[in-house]
Amino acid sequence: MDVRGLRYFVELVRQQSFTKASERMFVTQPTISKMIRNLESELGQPLLHREGRRFWLTEAGEIVYQRAQVVLTQMNELEAELMDLDQLRRGHLRLGIPPMVGHLYAGLFRQYRQRYPNVELTVVEYGGRKIEQALLNGEIDVAMTMLSPQISNELQSIELDNYPIHAVVPENINWKTRQSVRWVDLYNEPLYLYTSEFTLSEHIFSRCHEAGFEPQVAARSSQWDFLVALVKSGTGVCFLPAPLCERNHTEGVLVLPIQPGIDWRLGVVWHRNRYLSKTSEAWLQLCRDYALMTDH
Repeated sequence: MDVRGLRYFVELVRQQSFTKASERMFVTQPTISKMIRNLESELGQPLLHREGRRFWLTEAGEIVYQRAQVVLTQMNELEAELMDLDQLRRGHLRLGIPPMVGHLYAGLFRQYRQRYPNVELTVVEYGGRKIEQALLNGEIDVAMTMLSPQISNELQSIELDNYPIHAVVPENINWKTRQSVRWVDLYNEPLYLYTSEFTLSEHIFSRCHEAGFEPQVAARSSQWDFLVALVKSGTGVCFLPAPLCERNHTEGVLVLPIQPGIDWRLGVVWHRNRYLSKTSEAWLQLCRDYALMTDH
């Protein structure tokens, strides 16, 4: 069975689109279609129900999809082990990182590049929840993300930094006299939150529920600067980690601490039981050194 065919099939199911799958695999749509037909011919039964441009898995397709993910993860691990023979003279590191986190660790990226110039570094920007799932699925090797008590016990982590989360509110008479924000103060306020992929959104929901109310979510986005722009329009509240507040000098908004607070605990995360390539180990060592220097 052609491993490439399995890769195309798994990517097609993940993307739910021939167009998106072909873009991700850098091949044409007819190539994807041909590989799927070859798989179906080899297996002797259809993998997809087709209806126009729509498709969904047959029972056989569901079995192949589940098994193929395991096979591809094992193939990736095999390739990683073989690459290790070159002692980091070449290799590939797939790193997941939320959009808000990247700029904080530019120094680590620079050090890694200087030490291992021939290692290809692929950075995937996901929210914290999607990053955890990508690690579990074997789609990425390591991740930099917000740590959560609910993290899977299959994952291991090292804490790197800890910052408070602040509320960003309109600069108007309702907020100008405040020194801080209590969660109960947000009972009637529209909230601008990150998408459900972000761990921080779960913490905000939990705090609102502890204060006795269901948050009024007015908008969601993965872009913090867009959320701040919504607050600047004169209503609503969004939430930013302290380092982003320091970068935000937008007029028309105030940055206030929240009581009780939320800690933005950042760390590096990897799969506890899966083989770690030398490229991954090298990244983790940089993170360990960073943690020692910052007393974490």
